[in-house]
Amino acid sequence: MASHIVGYPRMGPKRELKFALESFWDGKSGAEDLQKVAADLRSSIWKQMSDAGIKYIPSNTFSYYDQVLDTTAMLGAVPARYNWNGGEIGFDTYFSMARGNASVPAMEMTKWFDTNYHFIVPELGPDVKFSYASHKAVTEYKEAKALGVDTVPVFVGPVSYLLLSKPAKGVEKTFDLLSLLDKILPIYKEVIAELKEAGATWIQFDEATLVKDLEAYQLEAFTKAYSALESACSGLNVIVATYFADVPAEAFKTLTSLPGVSGYTFDLVRGEKTLGLIKSSFPSGKYLFAGVVDGRNIWANDLAGSVAVLESLEGVVGKDKLVVSTSCSLLHTAVDLVNETKLDDEIKSWLAFAAQKVVEVDALAKALAGQKDEAYFSTNAAAQASRKSSPRVTNEAVQKTNSRSDEKLLSVFREGVKYGAGIGPGVYDIHSPRIPSMEEIHDRINKMLAVLETNILWVNPDCGLKTRKYGEVKPALQNMVAAAKKLRAELASAK
Repeated sequence: MASHIVGYPRMGPKRELKFALESFWDGKSGAEDLQKVAADLRSSIWKQMSDAGIKYIPSNTFSYYDQVLDTTAMLGAVPARYNWNGGEIGFDTYFSMARGNASVPAMEMTKWFDTNYHFIVPELGPDVKFSYASHKAVTEYKEAKALGVDTVPVFVGPVSYLLLSKPAKGVEKTFDLLSLLDKILPIYKEVIAELKEAGATWIQFDEATLVKDLEAYQLEAFTKAYSALESACSGLNVIVATYFADVPAEAFKTLTSLPGVSGYTFDLVRGEKTLGLIKSSFPSGKYLFAGVVDGRNIWANDLAGSVAVLESLEGVVGKDKLVVSTSCSLLHTAVDLVNETKLDDEIKSWLAFAAQKVVEVDALAKALAGQKDEAYFSTNAAAQASRKSSPRVTNEAVQKTNSRSDEKLLSVFREGVKYGAGIGPGVYDIHSPRIPSMEEIHDRINKMLAVLETNILWVNPDCGLKTRKYGEVKPALQNMVAAAKKLRAELASAK
């Protein structure tokens, strides 16, 4: 029984990447220093999974910012305002898109599905000149191979990339983003050809938008894309991954009929209905990567429950085609429980961070292969029982931000939801070093006032200011206060 990990946290067990990025952005270290920290983290992650016995280890899931922005870089889809002149995209252009710079704002940032992670939204239109502008995927595959680890390169799938994009400024809002499919597929083919030449045998496309309620023409785009990629992928085993929710029946039918695809990854934690579709209509001869270990929480897996699910699938797909996997990337959980030195033993027994979830995946795979670790399973069962009966378990709260989502998070208030408390949606993006003008903040507040009553709107930055320099914070706050005062005067005179 084989094992697979969809993706892994990139920040590091002690937030090494976070500190390296902040040092680089602050000018205290150079590009080589940042690249060294990143390479060390990747090496550690691949070695950890290899040592744990994972067969299908992902690469190209590391990112300096987010995986969608990495795809934008790969495709050379840089908005004109960043003055990129072609060639391999470097840190200056990459981080300008992510964070803005002194002269231009960042690209829009929005939530990655219903998680607490965000991604940089691609800005596309009919005039975008796509080109192969970031060789990151191939470079990292070769990097892992040089360390003795054969990986599965992972990409945001071409159709999901377009469906997650938006029309660029000046492009009609009705522009069909999927019309760009024929322009980006040649670049995917170039990357695939380089990976094959480097020795890759598996490749993974994350098509997470398949869990959405898609229209017929959108589903047809998946068939078109993978038909076009089939010859380029010849000789490779292709995985198409979905996660975060059930795959609707029509999407499941489209997905499992895609040409040239060897296997499918499903979230079987949040996709309970998908389990029924698998049992009734999974195609014969294909691999099922069964996502039974939750990648979105910090709790230890119920190993006995997962074994029961996996055993029920063995008869459907065959023991040789069933692969134990995570429900999604482990990006969405903490990195390693070993660093939590202040937790007592009872609470620790309930938890599993990314490093522990890798071990859980391997333990489940071995159990189904007849190599069950009885002591490990017994300890897990005791922890499950303890957590269920303990009064110490509490709920978590989630905080949301709005500044770079173009007020989309406030749209609910347009639909008649009554909200009496104050709300501070965030009037400028503190993640960027760029100082917003008073006029820009004034316009953003005005947009918010089209949705919110004046008596509940608080004017504030979108997050804490600790990552910014005083030279950036002070003028930004001065402009924010000036914008608020100007609006108060305008509102008073309008009465």
